[in-house]
Amino acid sequence: MLPMRWSIRYLAFLVLAAPSGASDAVALDGVAHVAFAVSDVAASRAFYQKLGFEQAFEFGDAKGTATSYMKINDRQYIELYRQDTAKQPVGLMHLCFDTSDIERLSAAYAERGLKPADNRKARAGNLLFNLRDPEGQLLEYTQYLAGSLHWNARGKFVSEQRLSDHMVRAEQPVKDLAAEKAFFTGKLGFEDRGGNGPVRLRLPGGSGEEIEIEATTAGWKPRITLAVEDVGRTAEELKKRGLAARMSGGAVSVSDPDGAVIEFTAR
Repeated sequence: MLPMRWSIRYLAFLVLAAPSGASDAVALDGVAHVAFAVSDVAASRAFYQKLGFEQAFEFGDAKGTATSYMKINDRQYIELYRQDTAKQPVGLMHLCFDTSDIERLSAAYAERGLKPADNRKARAGNLLFNLRDPEGQLLEYTQYLAGSLHWNARGKFVSEQRLSDHMVRAEQPVKDLAAEKAFFTGKLGFEDRGGNGPVRLRLPGGSGEEIEIEATTAGWKPRITLAVEDVGRTAEELKKRGLAARMSGGAVSVSDPDGAVIEFTAR
């Protein structure tokens, strides 16, 4: 048996040597954006403007606006992508997470046996890489860089009519709930928060933000959840703005022109 002083030192060593760095390596700053394919960019943009979100910037071509970036706060956006062909389904395209060190994150994923795509600079000026989940669904990761369009929009495009300033949760459909939960918790370091039906998974890191994974059904619609101070007052404001608000389980929600559910819950 080790002497007491050595036992204490050994325990201290175990604490210091515990794999906290492993979880730190895959820590995320939060949910950066949710990308939707929409049937009518102008109509969807007008809807989100009714919620008080302003367009920070857009990309376009000869057909008009191809992508509109609706700002929630300095690091969170809703991206509206034009549906270019009738065969392209409207709705959720991908979730994107942000990190302060994309090289560290990419290397950590590779060490866990994943195959992240090479880092590249996206057209908005930020670093970006993609990863596929076991079902082939796209997950996107970004690091905001000085001089990018997102960076230059900091402190701007914030309306006093904004109903919320924080997206706390986004939902993703899956075919195999158990396998996807194992992937997110075992490979990506998310924390299982439980849940009946949809499974809530907290992002690694200190953001407190979550995603929900839910078994795909024929009537499934994308859902994002935004935090507000007073749900009842938010419901009244939504009705004043001409939107059909639905109360359920202490939250209020509305649907965008393509059926995506925008939910408001108490902070």
